[in-house]
Amino acid sequence: MPIQGFRARAVDVANRVGEKLIRSIDGYFGRRSLVGDHTFFDQSDFPWIAEIEAEVPAIRKELDEVLQYHDDLPNFQDISTDQYSITDDDRWKTFWFFAYGFKVDSNLERCPQTASALAKIPNCTSAMFSILSPGKHIPPHGGPYKGVLRYHLALIVPGAPGQCRIRVGSDVRPWVEGKSLVFDDTFEHEAWNETDGTRVVLFVDFKRPLQGIARVFNNVVLKLIGFSPFIQDAKLRHNAWEKRFENVRNRAA
Repeated sequence: MPIQGFRARAVDVANRVGEKLIRSIDGYFGRRSLVGDHTFFDQSDFPWIAEIEAEVPAIRKELDEVLQYHDDLPNFQDISTDQYSITDDDRWKTFWFFAYGFKVDSNLERCPQTASALAKIPNCTSAMFSILSPGKHIPPHGGPYKGVLRYHLALIVPGAPGQCRIRVGSDVRPWVEGKSLVFDDTFEHEAWNETDGTRVVLFVDFKRPLQGIARVFNNVVLKLIGFSPFIQDAKLRHNAWEKRFENVRNRAA
């Protein structure tokens, strides 16, 4: 077997084993959650949201510059191979800032106002621009780990209200430009962009507020995730994309 093929297979096996292990403790974190165990969360539990929403014009300006290179941005599954189960085309693009200890310094430097806003989110574990092309549907799936919650800040939402929306469990919410959603992605969820435009959110995972020893345990698990083959493989893939992207930008300059 070629080395590349062996590495990909090993990463896939490690991802599957790791996901089963961390899913086994989801119930524990749900019971120890300081904000409850829901599909969507009351934003009053997260006072920092108002500060982030106030930064939307500055973030949007930086996003517009990123979108000039839309076609050159990596597909989600190009960086995170486990996403192949839910997307295998080029209609879900990403622009990563960091993930579980891996920082994309070049992207943070390209978007300093966005980086400043992200620094206001307590215990942020990963962040990116999530870019859905016209007509893109992300099928039902569930996230692997209840120790984090997901935050979406809607930056570009085309079409009529509800054409761009997300279902979490049995609850459906539309994205609204400049507004936020917080949800638990371990519940089955799916998303739609039923418009002719591009939908973009600032996509963030942050540590779930937990009680006592559960908070300590969560910190340990998240640290281990940062050293996992899943993150290390994504880091290698992103670094390879970064080299290609620099060549594209240099040719355009």
